[in-house]
Amino acid sequence: MTRPLVRSALAVAAAALTLPALAQEVTLKFHHIWPPAAMAPTKVIGPWCEKIAAESANRMKCQLLPAMSGGGTPAQLVDRIKDGVDDLTVTLPGYTAGRFPMMEVFELPFMTNSAEAGAAAAWDYLQKHALKEFPGTRILATWVHDEGYVHTASKQIKSLDDFKGLKVRAPTRQTNKLLARLGAAPVGMPVTGVPDALSKGTIDGFALPWEVIPAFKLHEMTRFHTQTDPSRPALYSAGFVFAMNQARYDSLPADLKKVIDNNSGAALSRQIGRIWDDSQAVGRKAAQDRGNTIITLSAAETDNWIKASAPIYDEWVADMDKRGLNGKALLQDARDLLAKYRK
Repeated sequence: MTRPLVRSALAVAAAALTLPALAQEVTLKFHHIWPPAAMAPTKVIGPWCEKIAAESANRMKCQLLPAMSGGGTPAQLVDRIKDGVDDLTVTLPGYTAGRFPMMEVFELPFMTNSAEAGAAAAWDYLQKHALKEFPGTRILATWVHDEGYVHTASKQIKSLDDFKGLKVRAPTRQTNKLLARLGAAPVGMPVTGVPDALSKGTIDGFALPWEVIPAFKLHEMTRFHTQTDPSRPALYSAGFVFAMNQARYDSLPADLKKVIDNNSGAALSRQIGRIWDDSQAVGRKAAQDRGNTIITLSAAETDNWIKASAPIYDEWVADMDKRGLNGKALLQDARDLLAKYRK
């Protein structure tokens, strides 16, 4: 073979090796708890996947696995990401009780009434204190949901006395503690289990934000909804993470990593928080249209609930101290961050 032909053959071979790398196509398995028509898939997950597809010239796409269709349970999602079973998820770390104690600070009662402020504060706090709670995982965003309230099937909740004898679903261990302090019998479970538990009488009601109620048709299974006074922080909130398997991220070529980086972080967290804030009215309207009763507590009654739940803060601080952390300083930092970003 002549020298020019050799050079040509080598160039073709090099191109053959290089082009696949340059044109690498990636499918990311995105597993989550919601039915496809719920707010989170339609307003957050779907648009995010469309954006990374567009910015990668369709070289990076999501394979969506809604409503736990990829297998396992909601509580296993954090480990499925860590272990690389799934590539991406949006989930609640609090579903795995006690596993992420530092991030639980945003699940303490009466902390905030703004998901956007909670998102901004939670992102900063995560970077400063809690990334080590998520080994093998790249956190793309973190936030809290809109204001959480109590919803019941047959008994109105107007005061602390009304909680007596009621079995009420809670999403996280801090909300379990809250409901116990308020006088209810807490029953921990993911939102996916609430419709069945309510229909069977396993629970009499549940703690949830307005956003998710229509997705699971829970406004059709309840009659009463109790909101705390809007001048006070909301009864509770639960934290979310948008998580990616770290090894999967590391395996991406540099340009696709940049697409992920450009669609994660503080700005994404705040954007998602705003989406959750804006979702309240839609969820509440579903209950109103059905003729359900919405009760708003007075400031004085809300203060009674705040006073009843106060020991939970001391318990969390003591738990952090036992772990060799400065619980008081962590709680104060979370409060200071929330105040910084409050609307």
